[in-house]
Amino acid sequence: MITVAALYHFARFPDPAALRGPLLALCLAQGVKGSLLLAAEGINGTIAGSRAGIDAVLAHVRALPGCAGLEWKEATAAEMPFGRMKVRLKREIVTMGQPDVDPRAAVGHYVQPAEWNALITAPDVAVIDTRNDYEVAIGTFEGAVDPKTRSFGEFPAWWEANRERFHNKRIAMFCTGGIRCEKSTNYLLQQGVTEVFHLKGGILKYLEEVPQEQSLWQGECFVFDGRVSVGHGLVAGQNSSCGACRRPVTPEGRAHPAYEEGVCCAACAGEYSEADRARFRERQRQMELAAKRGERHLGA
Repeated sequence: MITVAALYHFARFPDPAALRGPLLALCLAQGVKGSLLLAAEGINGTIAGSRAGIDAVLAHVRALPGCAGLEWKEATAAEMPFGRMKVRLKREIVTMGQPDVDPRAAVGHYVQPAEWNALITAPDVAVIDTRNDYEVAIGTFEGAVDPKTRSFGEFPAWWEANRERFHNKRIAMFCTGGIRCEKSTNYLLQQGVTEVFHLKGGILKYLEEVPQEQSLWQGECFVFDGRVSVGHGLVAGQNSSCGACRRPVTPEGRAHPAYEEGVCCAACAGEYSEADRARFRERQRQMELAAKRGERHLGA
């Protein structure tokens, strides 16, 4: 069984580049795969591997400057959900494009999963999903506002255009694991919104801890690895990933006439040229050949 760990932590890294080599070397030595981002503001990512391998990497991360309080979410997978290990240097560990935003200074009030339902059903609370449109499309909380943003960097402009809708409302925000809400709640506090809340541990912690019969979650939660989506109990969902645009594809979407495995889905059918599609078809063919040999193609 593969252990999957999703993590983030805001910390001050004066020289993120110096941290990259040792972290990557450890992951490779432990057979851990996935993606980690390093920036001056901290670390973010998801990794998968053996229990011992994940424990070794988490211990290494906790020993980094300011990371002793690292928290993470765990799940299991029957197969390795990543093809390789990447440790990348970025300007931000989650891109918002607001240089004055600093979650280390202040964030919204954390709400534990067990208390979330009571908050979001209160009549004076507006619930905002801070994730991208393709994530919201396969699942969200009942009654949540969908900003229909294509990337997190669009959120500040959306808020400026829509803030009057939320006059005299308390704001409850949520995202997959919590990192986007760390920044978005700090941003709203800077904009003068005084009562801002966010789901501690994100959707993943809610799905892990709240029984399905008590849940206000509808659908599945998109995750950025080979599982594509998870449901209650963090069990792998029914969505797959489009080989072209990487958007999630539901079982109904795979039955759509525009869907071609590895090549396109209904959402991106008009976004690529015939040359692109020919390239995607060849990649899909190579992936199928690799699977027959019992191997994993690097493009998977």
